[in-house]
Amino acid sequence: MSTYNVPNRVKILKQKFTQSLGLPFREVLPEQVIQESIDELKIKHRRRLFDPFVTLWAFLSQVLDVDKSCHNAVSRVIGYLAGECVEIPSTDTSAYCQARSRLPEKLLEKLFGTIAQKLQSKVMPEDLWCGRHVKVIDGSSVSMPDTIENQKSYPQPSSQKVGCGFPIAKIGVVFSLATGAAVALVIDVFNTHDLKLARKLYKFLNKGDVLLGDRAFCAYADLVLIKNIDCEVSHEFVNVAPSLIL
Repeated sequence: MSTYNVPNRVKILKQKFTQSLGLPFREVLPEQVIQESIDELKIKHRRRLFDPFVTLWAFLSQVLDVDKSCHNAVSRVIGYLAGECVEIPSTDTSAYCQARSRLPEKLLEKLFGTIAQKLQSKVMPEDLWCGRHVKVIDGSSVSMPDTIENQKSYPQPSSQKVGCGFPIAKIGVVFSLATGAAVALVIDVFNTHDLKLARKLYKFLNKGDVLLGDRAFCAYADLVLIKNIDCEVSHEFVNVAPSLIL
């Protein structure tokens, strides 16, 4: 691969990704936002095909695709470059996988918050519920890469046979009902109760917010915690669904 061809191929891929149908990178995650975050965090990277921009966009499109394989992600990159009179990269996924592992976690965290704030700034009064921002809270679990570090930090359930399975983490998320974007995320071990995760997320609420959660988040102590940060309690929908609006 000649170094001369790298900038041209990266430029082509940036244009292709930002214009991809169904991938709103142009509006939600444009190149300028990524560059500003990289500059602010003082992240250094080499000039290569899978730079942070191309890698991040390829990774997100991989997650959103029905076929979530790395091979499919690399094939998309090759497809975008085909017919552009530039050198076609190898179909080997190792370069892409290595580039993905190089994405700094602090960059992803920064972009996570930036995108949520950007979308929130576009919310109009008619998008709100009774003039209030509704935040939805929920918990789930995710499997993680099978590394020694992950197995130690996020142990598997005791019912899992030793030597089998993947590390599992419990996540708690708050997202905006108006934008659909996650505004806060916490991660803990698998057996962590949803309420414990929720108490780490209350600090991301704003005065006047309405917090919507299911029965797992129903505790009088938490009602008091929410009230203390000026998020009022409402029971308007309790008879409609097994949910709790705080």
